[in-house]
Amino acid sequence: MSDRIKRLAVIGVGLIGGSLALALRKAGACGEVVGCGRSRENLERAVALGVIDRFEQEPGRAVAGADMVVLGVPLGAMEAVMGRIASSLAADAVVTDVGSAKMAVADAVRRTLGGHLARFVPGHPIAGTERSGVEAAFASLFEGCSVILTPLPETEAGALARVGAMWRACGAEVVEMDIAHHDQVLAATSHLPHLLAYTLVDTLARMDDSEEIFQYAAGGFRDFTRIASSDPVMWRDICLANREAIGEMLARFSNALQDLAEAVQGGDGETLLSLFHRAKAVRDRQIKGRTLSAED
Repeated sequence: MSDRIKRLAVIGVGLIGGSLALALRKAGACGEVVGCGRSRENLERAVALGVIDRFEQEPGRAVAGADMVVLGVPLGAMEAVMGRIASSLAADAVVTDVGSAKMAVADAVRRTLGGHLARFVPGHPIAGTERSGVEAAFASLFEGCSVILTPLPETEAGALARVGAMWRACGAEVVEMDIAHHDQVLAATSHLPHLLAYTLVDTLARMDDSEEIFQYAAGGFRDFTRIASSDPVMWRDICLANREAIGEMLARFSNALQDLAEAVQGGDGETLLSLFHRAKAVRDRQIKGRTLSAED
């Protein structure tokens, strides 16, 4: 295929980076895959599992000669990694990322990869599970999922096309979105639910009878709090990187929660029923005819 990647460098070989490598291998869309990360044990395991061909622990060496570079590191580490690869990128290399907050990534790119800005394509696959590490990776993770690309004004059309082709080879649907709008949408649909799950588990754990509470937790509790098993470092970084949009959503939800508390405490069944009917109708309409991704 004309868009076939000759050498793919994956910086951060975890669930997303590892699954991308496996999916591209399965599709025959890439040649050599070079992994990079801090844990040598994880990288050796990635080689053993056939996710990558070889690895380097120095990002600059990992990207040397690569025509596609994917940054799969936590948002808090993104700028430092960019700084370490800047002087080693091939002139024709396309660079993209998989971070969940794009404005922070764009700012980091402008500070570190100025000379390569036109060939950087911010991206975000709307896929994942609560598991992390290369052993959690699987080739079909992105099939039927959306990948949002948020090109910068400087982004070359050719670079954007190559990244889009890469994700389509994995079975994903590629859409483009304004970078600020992306962060607002994800604050509402992904970041807020994760914060609610973490907070609910932590609140219950602090109660005196928490052991009994968790002992009798049913399926609804497990379903709602599953995402609280996600990587804490990743979610700390997301909150800090997208704090303005997340803060707005937390304030909005806090107001709605206060209204709910008043309805419950006041015995206002009509308000409760109206809220539940509205929410059920929206939820049923949204999931009709589609399969929810692991992030939903």
